[in-house]
Amino acid sequence: MTASEPNWQRRLLLALLLAPALLWLLLLIVLPHVDLALVSFRERVAPREYVTSLAQYQTFFTEPLYWQIFVRTAVVSAIATAITLLIAFPVAWTIAKIAKGRRAALLFLVCLIPFWVSETVRTLGWMILLRESGVLPSFLVKLGLVSAPPELLYHDATILVGLVYTSLLFMVVPLVNSLESLDNALIEAAYDLGAGGLTVLRTIVIPHAAPGITAGCIVVFMLTLGNYLTPNLLGGTSSQWFTEQIYNQFITRFNWEQGAAFGFLLLALSTTMVWVGLKASGQRFADVMQRS
Repeated sequence: MTASEPNWQRRLLLALLLAPALLWLLLLIVLPHVDLALVSFRERVAPREYVTSLAQYQTFFTEPLYWQIFVRTAVVSAIATAITLLIAFPVAWTIAKIAKGRRAALLFLVCLIPFWVSETVRTLGWMILLRESGVLPSFLVKLGLVSAPPELLYHDATILVGLVYTSLLFMVVPLVNSLESLDNALIEAAYDLGAGGLTVLRTIVIPHAAPGITAGCIVVFMLTLGNYLTPNLLGGTSSQWFTEQIYNQFITRFNWEQGAAFGFLLLALSTTMVWVGLKASGQRFADVMQRS
């Protein structure tokens, strides 16, 4: 395409290039969400008869079990995100600034290998390790630390381990992308001027990596908030995860109206947390997505 071509031809070519992506967004994201929103604002009064109502949302706020599980899901997801960041940051720093060449590639490959298998297989692997007759409880007995194999499944700590494990790569990648662009001369200059390690971390490294930190936290929080498989398998019936409530409304009770309302409440929470994270970090959404 040359500069002499008319503007309408350029616009037509751009429209043709964007058409598949726009069609995909419309058919698989926009329209299903619109339909789900309409479902959430109706109430069944008779077979195949519905009226517009806020009853589904009122049920959420008037039933303590629902909003307590909702808050619990948000809090545990935030904790899992924070733990993932604390673990991923040293890993990303090592890959981006310490390891060189093949060592950096090898470390990144180690982070990537677990994601070559499905989340189901990885979660079942944790169940084999942590169940009462599993590898880790038997090992603790052999070490003499406990007299009988403990049941390590079905605890909040177990759910956190699973959530962090399944989300780690999504925190490491944006952090590596951010830290690789950090000029080592800035760090060396700070040390030459007498700054300590914590000062360098607080004034140079973290501000520079802020877009990557924000991007990683947003992605990990959204993944953990909407995760169904890991909390359900590792937490059992006591997991009390909000996605399980959505599943029960849709599949078990066939109450699509209530399930749709719960889904939009979870979407609203996720959107709100993303907005709060961007405001707190002073980042723009476009800049953050470039680092993700």
